[in-house]
Amino acid sequence: MPLARILPSALLSAVLLVAAHVAHAESVRVMSFNIWVGGESGGQPTEQTVAVIKAARADVVGLQESHGREHDGVRRDAAALLAKQLGWNYFDQGDDDTGVISRYKIVGSTPKKWGVEFELPTGERFWLFNAHFAHAPYQPYQLLKIPYADAPFLETAEEAVKSARDARESQVKSMLAEIEAVRGEGKPIFITGDFNEPPALDWTEAAHAVGLHPAVVCWPATAMLQEARFVDAYRTLYPDPVQQPGFTWTVLTAEDDPADHHDRIDFVFATPKDIELKSAEIVGERSERADIVVTPYPSDHRAVVVEAELK
Repeated sequence: MPLARILPSALLSAVLLVAAHVAHAESVRVMSFNIWVGGESGGQPTEQTVAVIKAARADVVGLQESHGREHDGVRRDAAALLAKQLGWNYFDQGDDDTGVISRYKIVGSTPKKWGVEFELPTGERFWLFNAHFAHAPYQPYQLLKIPYADAPFLETAEEAVKSARDARESQVKSMLAEIEAVRGEGKPIFITGDFNEPPALDWTEAAHAVGLHPAVVCWPATAMLQEARFVDAYRTLYPDPVQQPGFTWTVLTAEDDPADHHDRIDFVFATPKDIELKSAEIVGERSERADIVVTPYPSDHRAVVVEAELK
């Protein structure tokens, strides 16, 4: 018997509306990837960075350290080269350090180029904001008395928070101002980036108690994004920083190396009301710390890739 003969017309309309929504829901795989000085510092060809992006099955990638070393006064734009090799579109964020590449059509950007607007084949649109915040001073090293960039050592969590605000708060505010300018459009918004700062959700009492981190610190950059109603995709899906630390920094040293400290400083954030998180994976060099393994691995940062369904 036809469905229309069984269900009242109002109920039938509701069922068809829900079915149509499910049929047209779009999933997007968003990746944040610091490629390490244009992919040059790892001594691997550009094709190996391409291999990482392909292994992650990414649809859109926020790149950091997108330009190579200076040769004859020119720094090679690796992001443009990666896009060409993938057959993708490329947006130059204009700072010789960040760029965004995607299989999707680019339809707009914000005035200061923090954000890029994409259009899916279905016509749906979303924003991606990509950041590489100041790398120094690096407060975990300051707390652990690890020399770096001639920065003074710190004693307390309060000193670390102040140092982090001095280093990056103006950049976070600049990005958030451009986000707020487009937020009224109601489109999904993602943020990718190497923040060069751990997340407020990771340096917890529990993580400190087991020796993962030297103190309990509410790091300000990620806290500001949480206050702006964004969610940390990886930590949302894996809320326990002890069981799932998700370290992205660094692949170069052992985790017990006293001259280094491993942490999660590469992120995908999203607006929770506009997306449904499906998965979050770390991409790296070994299965003990990565969900997707590529060898040889070309960067000093592990990447993070998030699959999200646009509501």
